[in-house]
Amino acid sequence: MNADEPEDPQRQGLRERLETILITTEKATSWHEEAGHLRALVNHEGYVPIRTRLAIEDLEFLAGARTELLRFSELGLRLLDLHQPRDAGGITSDAAHPILRCRSCMWRWPCPTFRAMSESFGREAAEGP
Repeated sequence: MNADEPEDPQRQGLRERLETILITTEKATSWHEEAGHLRALVNHEGYVPIRTRLAIEDLEFLAGARTELLRFSELGLRLLDLHQPRDAGGITSDAAHPILRCRSCMWRWPCPTFRAMSESFGREAAEGP
C-alpha cells in the first residue's frame, strides 16, 4: 500500500479490534498449568468448587474469551476455504506432482496466507508453551 493513500476505515477498525483482543489476552493470566490441577478437583456434579482471586484483566478476558474464540475459529475456517490449492494448469515433467497455486491469491502453493495460518495454528502451535 502506498504511504500517501489513506487507510481503509474498515480495515483500520478490524486491525484495532484485533490489537485490542491481543492486548487483553496478553494481560490475562494463563490458566494452562492451573487447569491441570483443577481437573483433579471436579466433583460428582462435574464442577470444580473453588475460590480464587482474579484480576480485572482476567475477568475481562474470561468474559469475552468464548465469543472471541468462536470468531477466530470462524475466521480461520473462512480463510482456509478461500486459500486452498488448485492445479495451475502448467506443463510439468512430474505429472504426479503438478504445480499448484492458491485459488484466492494465485500465489504458488502453499501461499503466504496458508503458511502464516499453518505456523500460527498448526501442530506446533497446538502443543502450547
